[in-house]
Amino acid sequence: MTHIPPLSPRPLSHVRRRVLTTAQLRGQGVTGADADERCRPGGPWQRILPGVFLLHPGPPTAEERLHAALLYAARSPAPARAVHIPVQPGSEEPHAAQPYADALITGPAALVLHGFTSAAPLLSLDTIDVLVPRMRRLRSTGCVRIVRTPALPAPAFVTGVPVAAVPRALADAVAELTDAGAVLRLLTEAVRGGHCEPASIVAELTAARLLGRPQVVDAVDSLKAEGRAIAETRLYRMVHEHGLPDPLWNVDLRLPGGPHLGGLDAYWPEQAVAVELDTRTPRQAADAVWSEYARKREHLERLGITVVHITPRKLCEAMEQQATVVRTALMASNDRDPAAYVVVLPR
Repeated sequence: MTHIPPLSPRPLSHVRRRVLTTAQLRGQGVTGADADERCRPGGPWQRILPGVFLLHPGPPTAEERLHAALLYAARSPAPARAVHIPVQPGSEEPHAAQPYADALITGPAALVLHGFTSAAPLLSLDTIDVLVPRMRRLRSTGCVRIVRTPALPAPAFVTGVPVAAVPRALADAVAELTDAGAVLRLLTEAVRGGHCEPASIVAELTAARLLGRPQVVDAVDSLKAEGRAIAETRLYRMVHEHGLPDPLWNVDLRLPGGPHLGGLDAYWPEQAVAVELDTRTPRQAADAVWSEYARKREHLERLGITVVHITPRKLCEAMEQQATVVRTALMASNDRDPAAYVVVLPR
C-alpha cells in the first residue's frame, strides 16, 4: 500500500530552530525573564509546554507539536550548541534523535507516522502520547499524555521522529478507545497493510491487559481471521512461486472407520507430507491449544505423516526458506517407510 508521508521528509532540520527548551534558550543567552517577556500576550513567542517555547506567535504545526512533546518528555534536553548548527545540503542528520533520550511517540500519533489511514490526523489529536520509562518523574500536561513502561523499547524512526513500533503503538492507542469499530479498523489495517503480524499485536494487547475489554474481544477474533486468510494466501504463493507440486488444500484426515486425525492446510498424499499454519497467539502457545497441536502432530507422525509447521511470520519474512523445508520433506519421503492409509476429506 502506498501512503503519502504525513510529515515533510526532513521536518526536524527546521522545526528544531522554532521549538526550544529553557535550557537551550539559556545556552543562546536568553534568560528566563527574557523568555517570559517574549511570551506576554501579543508577544513573538509562546510557552506551549512547561519549559518548552514556540518561537513564533501562530498555532504550532503538527511537526512542532511532536517536537515539543518529545522535548518536554526527554530525559536530557538538546545541547544548546546543537540548535544553531545549520543542516548541510544532503546531510542525513544521523544524530537527529539524540535530543529525545528516553522518550518515544506512541499511540495514535505514532500510528499516523507509521502511515495508518484509519488514525486521526496529527493536528486533530487532542493529545500526543509519549512513552517513557516507568521511573521518570513526569506528569501529563497540555497536549502531552505520558505513558509509562518498565523498559523503553527500541525506537523506529520516521522522518527523524522516534516512535514506538506498530504493535506497542496499537496497544497504547487501543487502551484509550471505547468504540469497537475504531479498534477493529486499527487492528485490521495493521495486518492488512503489512505493518505487523497478528501474533505480535495480541502479545502487546496481552501485556497491556486489554484482551478482556469487550471492544477488544471481537476485534481480536476478526484480527485472527484476517491474519489466517493472509497467511493462507502466502502459503499458496509459496507453493506456486517456488515450484512445489500442488497439494490438496484444506483437508481433514481420518483413519478408515476410525477417529478424526485433524485438519491440515496442505497435504501431499503420495509423499505423506503435510503443512499446518501455526496461527496460535503467544497467549495460546502455553495452554491447551498448544497441547492440541502437539498431540495431533505426534499422532500423525506415528502414522508416518511428516508435519511441517509454518508460522505466518516466517512465511512473510523467509518464504524461500520455508519452501526449502517443505521441498526437503517431500524429497525425503522416498527414504521413509510407507505411511498408514488415511482418508482425505475436504475441510
